[in-house]
Amino acid sequence: MNEILAVTDKLALFTFIVFTMLGAGLGLTIQQIWEPLRNPRLVILSLLTNFVLVPLFVYLLLQVVHLSEPLRDGLLIMAVASGPPALPKLAHIVKGNIAFSVGLMMLLMLGTIFYMPIVLPLVVQGVQINSWEIAEPLLLMMVSPLLIGLFIKAKFAAIAPTLQPILFKISNAGLLLGLVIRLVIHTNDIIGLLKTGTIFVCAVFILFSFSIGYLLGGPGIDTQRVLGVGTAQRNFAAALLVGTSNFDDPSVVSIIMVTSILMMVIVLTAGPKFTVIEEGKVLEVEQTQLS
Repeated sequence: MNEILAVTDKLALFTFIVFTMLGAGLGLTIQQIWEPLRNPRLVILSLLTNFVLVPLFVYLLLQVVHLSEPLRDGLLIMAVASGPPALPKLAHIVKGNIAFSVGLMMLLMLGTIFYMPIVLPLVVQGVQINSWEIAEPLLLMMVSPLLIGLFIKAKFAAIAPTLQPILFKISNAGLLLGLVIRLVIHTNDIIGLLKTGTIFVCAVFILFSFSIGYLLGGPGIDTQRVLGVGTAQRNFAAALLVGTSNFDDPSVVSIIMVTSILMMVIVLTAGPKFTVIEEGKVLEVEQTQLS
């Protein structure tokens, strides 16, 4: 039964990522993706947030909160893995800048390919990482469908609006199916981490990541939302690859999976509510100014 669930989970993940990227490509142009990245300040702050501030915070947090070595290693792996495959979907959910989400995802993903092999061995003992092993699945599942979508949009623009809603429905189905299956598979892990209090450390990790990303994600609210969720949701695909290939202790993979589930649940549940509250505050300010 567990084997069937594991295979279904992989298929759901593949469906979610591929159809999300394909649908994103159908709705954008290369110019639209590139335009937000022409802001040097935004690019520098995005890199600083994901590759310096979040890993440093998690490292310092784990010096204060003492966890077992496998749990500590798993959280550090998640901290240095950036560029979440789900970012365009999350940006859509929180009404963020979709073009910036795609550009940011590509920027962080490429950065992770070079960053992880250098930094992770400095904080986690016994890790050996091959950059190409991380890059290959990410390029196959994320970059390739994005390029196909961009090509269809450029050459067959008339069919793009018809295809895009269908692809996003398939993507949503993959996301929900994968989330449900992971909750089923890792229920015992979640209960165990609740008993030890580790899951609260994960929550602090996520809340800090979102907050620092949101605060540094200007110039607009739409880019703040994207950097917020893009920093809170780490690249679990890269983290899982490193965890499964370098560690025999199942606790390492468990903490990676549970943290990724918690990240997704928090963004899916709190993200839309936060957006509504935020828009309400903006409306109040505008009405005050007008009066």
